[in-house]
Amino acid sequence: MKYIDEFRDGALARKLGADIARAADPGRRYHFMEFCGGHTHAISRYGVADLLPANVRMIHGPGCPVCVLPIGRVDQAIRLALDHGVMLCTYGDCLRVPASDGLSLLKARARGADVRMVYSSADAVALARQHPDRQVVFFAIGFETTTPPTAVAIREAAALGLGNFSVLCCHVLTPPAMTAILEAPASAGGVPLDGFVGPAHVSTIIGSAPYAFCAERYGKPVVIAGFEPLDVMQAILMLIRQTNEGRAEVENEFVRAVSHEGNRKAQALVAEVFTRRPDFEWRGLGTIPDSALSLAPAYRAFDAEARFPVAYRSVADHKACECGAILRGVKRPQECRIFGTACTPENPVGSCMVSSEGACAAHYTYGRYKDA
Repeated sequence: MKYIDEFRDGALARKLGADIARAADPGRRYHFMEFCGGHTHAISRYGVADLLPANVRMIHGPGCPVCVLPIGRVDQAIRLALDHGVMLCTYGDCLRVPASDGLSLLKARARGADVRMVYSSADAVALARQHPDRQVVFFAIGFETTTPPTAVAIREAAALGLGNFSVLCCHVLTPPAMTAILEAPASAGGVPLDGFVGPAHVSTIIGSAPYAFCAERYGKPVVIAGFEPLDVMQAILMLIRQTNEGRAEVENEFVRAVSHEGNRKAQALVAEVFTRRPDFEWRGLGTIPDSALSLAPAYRAFDAEARFPVAYRSVADHKACECGAILRGVKRPQECRIFGTACTPENPVGSCMVSSEGACAAHYTYGRYKDA
């Protein structure tokens, strides 16, 4: 494949590693956050950190939609399935996220709840058409990447007049989370950063323009990068050069997929179907204003929170779990005392060990927890 040949080439990786070592000023330390969980997995899987100088540190960010989902939102989905008898549809990563009372959606299914894994929001609409006598709820999660497909499903349900279809909307937004990270003081669990490796899939939708505030308001560079190892290494080199030169700009390494303006058709669709929530709780980051979406008034009939009495209740994380600190970049997975012991992919205590984009899952799967 072209991408394997061009973006996983070992000789090019060694050359990039040498370029990074030459560019990094030995008299300073660099702290860059890879916002997206896909980058975290690429860094762990390909040993990118092993090719970086000791004074260049990569910090894991909150860019895993399953990881940042607070327990209370999973509880809502479980209550819909167990107490209201709906057919609850969602993506596979959500099924094993620990919730209250030792439950998860998978364990709720074992208790008789009708919980179904789907590959797309369109599958949930199809189930609603096949079962007109059942209430079907799509548990919609994700960043800007998965929001347009949910909007398409809602518009299709409206066009078909599906009165038995609704959405529990937990779509969240990237830029407000970046703002919360940059504004968090050290006393409140903030972490010093020199810049961001910007998310890839999200940026195919929103473009590079929405990150300008990082550079203009906070003086922090952003380099949008693809998910291949050479993408990530090139982005790190670009960040180092910006930092050395005292520049703060938004640069796009992922030019083969991301444009300045993004996908305007998808943006228009999202603007039609959704509106901003005044605030939304994120795991690890707390309540962030204007950081999530709910259904616009024209589509409120398809809002599961309006259709069913399932008010949101905030729930504290497991006392031994450090997912919150890991999502803020304050701690690394191996600094959690239950990582790899009580908490494993087979028996996850926190969401960071469940998701295919979670930092703990990445470190465990690729052996990074064995690093000194």
